[in-house]
Amino acid sequence: MFQNDAFRALDRQECMRLLAKVPVGRVVYTKQALPDVLPVNFSLDTDSSVLLCTSPGSDLVRAIDGVVVAFEADEFDAATRSGWSVVVTGRATVVTDPAEHERLSQAGPTSWMPLRDAVFVRIESEMVTGRELRGTSSTR
Repeated sequence: MFQNDAFRALDRQECMRLLAKVPVGRVVYTKQALPDVLPVNFSLDTDSSVLLCTSPGSDLVRAIDGVVVAFEADEFDAATRSGWSVVVTGRATVVTDPAEHERLSQAGPTSWMPLRDAVFVRIESEMVTGRELRGTSSTR
């Protein structure tokens, strides 16, 4: 197999540290039997789950509540050809516990969209994978 020092797999701890640095990621889910991707702002909870804040009537909530989804976030620098990508895979659930909802209302993510009655969606970090690409110079 081809050895490449510019590419490195990241462990779970490194992945979670990197995820905590960026405000936007992408939820990958199934919509009408086809894959769909939606950019969302997010935060991480103390148990390393991904938290989203959205509208209770959103298509996203109806599509992902109770199903396994993927969540991806990354950061890249085209000039240096370096960056990282992390994927979290796990079950998404709407937070229904009133005490948990209150806690997240105080310390959880806020939507970048104006919301009247926000709901929180938790994506469990059942499987976490990541990659880092170390900078290489362009030959062009």
